[in-house]
Amino acid sequence: MHPLHHHVIQAKLEDLRPTQVTIGFVEVASKRAEWEKLSKKARKQLVAEHWFPSVLGPKGRYFIIDHHHLGKALHEEGQQDVKLTVLKDLSWLDMTTFWRVMEFHQWVHPYDEQGRRVGFDQLPQKVSGLKDDPYRGLAGLARNAGAFAKDLTPYSEFLWADYFRARLPKKTLKSEKSALEQALLLASHAEASYLPGWVGRKT
Repeated sequence: MHPLHHHVIQAKLEDLRPTQVTIGFVEVASKRAEWEKLSKKARKQLVAEHWFPSVLGPKGRYFIIDHHHLGKALHEEGQQDVKLTVLKDLSWLDMTTFWRVMEFHQWVHPYDEQGRRVGFDQLPQKVSGLKDDPYRGLAGLARNAGAFAKDLTPYSEFLWADYFRARLPKKTLKSEKSALEQALLLASHAEASYLPGWVGRKT
């Protein structure tokens, strides 16, 4: 197998396979709002520069391992073609071994909008099938507000989402402002110190 790092190709967005079940729709809405402000030229540039990191899987399918929010936003804006960078060729593996390797590398997050583990066969087939986890959306808002630092740990926002999920009733999320205030407070607690990017209480 030849290393495929930095091997960039063009692909149809609808052909890409997600490697997670959920995203935060509030983050998708934010990306769509940014897209709306861009000129035609700037949109082309964004698509050209934002490569979707992917793994080539069985049956020649490309599985994206990041940029799911952008993928969903671009789909909803009617963008059909995107750029991929292929990090690994695992196309010769059977599906069981493929998912085992993907999990070993932390390239898949098979958890639903309740934070529950699901089978790999329950991952959406297209970016259009990604579901909303409002707690993942809240984690993104909290990170942007400085509640915790951006961390290289894969799926770190989902760990924060589960932390908020266990402490904030879903009805709290009806008010984005109130939910964010509570999330910022919860993020500063010492009991959150196990989470990636924890910064502690601000003085």
